[in-house]
Amino acid sequence: MKKTPVFLDSLVTDMLRLRAICPFSWRVFQFRPISCEPLIIQMNKCTDEEQIFDFIERNKAILSEKQVGCAFDMLWKLQKQKTSLLKNVEDVRDHPQFLTLHNLATNKFKLMNDDTLVNVLHITQRFAGESHDPLVEALVTEAWRRLERFDIKLLSEFSSCLADQRLYFSPLMGKIADIVHRNLETTQDLSSLSVLMVNISSLISRHFQQQLVNKTELLFDTIDSSEVNVATRITRFLRNIKYCYQPLLEKCNNVFLSNVDQLDLDSISKILRLYKLLQFNSFEFIMMAKKKLTEMIPLCNHPASFVKLFITLGPIAGPEEKKQLKSTLLLMSEDLTGEQALAVLRAMEDMESRNSHLIKRVTSVLHKHLDSYKPLELLKITQALTFLHFQRKEFSAKLRELLLSHLKISFIPTEVSFLVYAISLLPSPHLDEVGISRIEAVLPQCDLNNLSSFATSVLRWIQYDHMYLDSITGKQLKLLQKLDHYGRQRLQHSNSLDLLWEELKSVRGNTFPESLLEETIATLQHFVDEINYINVVEIASFISNTDYLSTLLLDRIASVAVQQIEKIHPFTILAIILPFSTLNYDPPQRDEFFGTCVQHLNSYLGILDPLMLVYLGFSLATLQYFPEDLLKSIFNIEFLSRLDSQLEILSSSLSARVQFHLMELNRSICLECPEFQIPWFHDRFCQQYNKGIGVMNGAQQQIYKMLAEVLGGINCVKASVLTPYYHTVDFECILDKRKKPLPYGSHNTALGHLPEMPWEPNTEIVGSRLPPGAERIALEFLDSKSFCRNIPHMKGKSAMKKRHLEILGYRVIQISQFEWNSMALSTKDARMDYLRERIFGEVKS
Repeated sequence: MKKTPVFLDSLVTDMLRLRAICPFSWRVFQFRPISCEPLIIQMNKCTDEEQIFDFIERNKAILSEKQVGCAFDMLWKLQKQKTSLLKNVEDVRDHPQFLTLHNLATNKFKLMNDDTLVNVLHITQRFAGESHDPLVEALVTEAWRRLERFDIKLLSEFSSCLADQRLYFSPLMGKIADIVHRNLETTQDLSSLSVLMVNISSLISRHFQQQLVNKTELLFDTIDSSEVNVATRITRFLRNIKYCYQPLLEKCNNVFLSNVDQLDLDSISKILRLYKLLQFNSFEFIMMAKKKLTEMIPLCNHPASFVKLFITLGPIAGPEEKKQLKSTLLLMSEDLTGEQALAVLRAMEDMESRNSHLIKRVTSVLHKHLDSYKPLELLKITQALTFLHFQRKEFSAKLRELLLSHLKISFIPTEVSFLVYAISLLPSPHLDEVGISRIEAVLPQCDLNNLSSFATSVLRWIQYDHMYLDSITGKQLKLLQKLDHYGRQRLQHSNSLDLLWEELKSVRGNTFPESLLEETIATLQHFVDEINYINVVEIASFISNTDYLSTLLLDRIASVAVQQIEKIHPFTILAIILPFSTLNYDPPQRDEFFGTCVQHLNSYLGILDPLMLVYLGFSLATLQYFPEDLLKSIFNIEFLSRLDSQLEILSSSLSARVQFHLMELNRSICLECPEFQIPWFHDRFCQQYNKGIGVMNGAQQQIYKMLAEVLGGINCVKASVLTPYYHTVDFECILDKRKKPLPYGSHNTALGHLPEMPWEPNTEIVGSRLPPGAERIALEFLDSKSFCRNIPHMKGKSAMKKRHLEILGYRVIQISQFEWNSMALSTKDARMDYLRERIFGEVKS
């Protein structure tokens, strides 16, 4: 037997020692092929999945972790090259050699470099058939172990893998958020940062949200102007944190407008949906989207693509396009899936389309799939059908049954609140003992938004019972008391405006019960010094919706606007002015406040959204503030043409509201600022709008008879009178110079038939038609909507109407509902005496 050379003994000994010390290095040294390059080159030459699988079968014994990663990459690249109809993910996943590749990755993932590891995780999730793939779990765990060394690009890719698994609230996503926060100052890659922002948005503080917004604004100009995906992600982040930050949204909008050719149906649909949720208006983008989507109508002949086109284009389409969309959808309606039928129904709600034939077709599909819808989807169905005035007993009964069955097993406060809200929208909105106990069980965990939703539902329930059953049960009142208790408790535990606002920003102020609203305003007043340029717009919008006059809060809003106007975006000025206009309140520094706001807007008048400019002009007119430059930018041919184009793409109700506000603004300028020489051009609109005038309800008929008695005859009082410029007066009478009522018919004083209206400045439109010394009296009965919720202070529109009637020559007597229905006027005699006193100045001794 030959003796082994000494040097070989020594080499083997050294290698064994090396293996003992560095087992990992030994394994690599022993099994890795001399070069992996030739195998990767071979793999890159494969043109279909079968070639890749043949390659895996031949080389499975020698494939390295890098080659395994390359095989995954090639399989996914081939999928991405295919259209959606040709993708065969399931066939690939079920192939025997895919299982081989899967097992190789399971054995070698710890050897993979960071990029390969995350890439294999991403692709494995795309192919995974099971909800809990062991390889995915192993890759996530390994990536978590390496997390601190990931650069921002890799971190963003890994966060997207977690987002695909809906792990938005996981400790791991929290760890990623912490890394982003620690490295934010040195981050320069906005593309990767925008991915991270979207994925961590659910669990970061308001302060961190603001830091990310500031950083994004700083880095925005560093990205290429063609980065549509980055702009879309930034918009989505703002939507996730419910922050309509105008400067960033405008920058994103400019990217979209300058890359129209890149935008397909999916991207336009996504952008419009985000804009709607953010309440961000871009007339230019909508017009561009409308043009591009209209061109797609003949090209979409498959139900899936046509439904997406219908729900995207429908709400912004003109009359002809809407007609075409509806007729085509009717032909496809029987092929709709349950998901598509719901999407179509919601689009019809946005379009305010009550096409009975189409609704019937869509609801028949919904009925077939009703059992498969989730609770939130059932709420959307209920809301849409309620809005569209659809009534079918068997459908409503089935819907109610499903909502109640979900309610009985639900324990999530938000879900319970919207299930109860949906039930309250249905005919006979009762809840049984189980339903009431379910509400009571979740109350301690409810935020203010949930509590407000419950209160709205219970009040609707009480209203129904009172109207149809003439009764209110003690259970309903007890439930309201509990809601009030938990709401107060929640408000009293608030220790900062930021935390309070997290709950309030989703609440509509007009849905709050009185006592809870009072406590909410008191809490906001407690934090009044924390109102600043960042939150002032949101606070002002909330107050506008409450109809609650808090001079302390409004004075603070005015003060912040004056002192920090340069930090407030011009397009948000309307939201700041609106509560002052709605509530008819002038702050101490009135002229400085309005002047500062208007001055801040002046250079933007040419690009301001037409709707916003009309609302802004009307709001200022309500407050008797008439900036000439702003008003002349509205009343010119170019602007009115732009407005007409925009009205075509609005829903009929919103279009009518905008036209009505423009008319009111036109009327206000003609009456209060004749020196501007802006003509009155709303005759035809007003004649159309006032066609149904003159019908009195029971209460008005009762008052009409009393006035006839007081004035000495039915011919001495007129009801529902139209004035010049089309104000409607509840009741009108005329007294001569001796305060004796003048009967109508004896002279030409009736205003039901409108006279020609002179346009010369300073003409006394009405007074010149009366006998010498006579006065025309307008009696206006004001309901609770004409006043602030907390005090009998008249709101802006009622105050403006009083001014206008006085300019037209009337003596205006305004009688509030509270006064008329008070104990002091509980008898007919008391009311008659009250009317005599107000009309003639007589006081009964």
